[in-house]
Amino acid sequence: MSETKPVPEAARHPRGGLFYEDLEVGSVIPHRLTRTVTQMDNMLFSNLTLNPQPLHIDAHFCATETEWGRPLMNSLFTLGLMIGISVNDTTLGTTIANLGMTEVRFPAPLFEGDTVRVTTEVVAKRVSRSRPDAGVVDFVHRAWKQDGTLVAECRRQAFMRRRGSGDAT
Repeated sequence: MSETKPVPEAARHPRGGLFYEDLEVGSVIPHRLTRTVTQMDNMLFSNLTLNPQPLHIDAHFCATETEWGRPLMNSLFTLGLMIGISVNDTTLGTTIANLGMTEVRFPAPLFEGDTVRVTTEVVAKRVSRSRPDAGVVDFVHRAWKQDGTLVAECRRQAFMRRRGSGDAT
């Protein structure tokens, strides 16, 4: 794995994303944005998604009936945050569609007050068989909390614009 070389701003999509050609297999992109997660994040996300799991929304339950002693951040919030943090540095304006997410893991818990940082590794890519203006890129996103503990990772396959495709701007 090698850290990616910066792509000149003039070569990026006007919104800032990288095109298919800019993404090199084996490169790792450390993302600039970090985020401290809050109880409000956990409550809002869990309630918006109709998830009544007390592991996320009931501090008394967690204190008296779980090994954690406090609410865990909702894992789907963690997944969304991890991928969301990656967007500004990678795919803003250049993703046509997400094709899927696999190999999703949450190896350690994330709690209110933890600060998340993310990297993205480009692990595979190929030109689309059906659309010559696009390609398929496989990313592995990884999220760590402030002490360096890995809290989430997933493989995401994205349908990406190629440079010069007609509707890229």
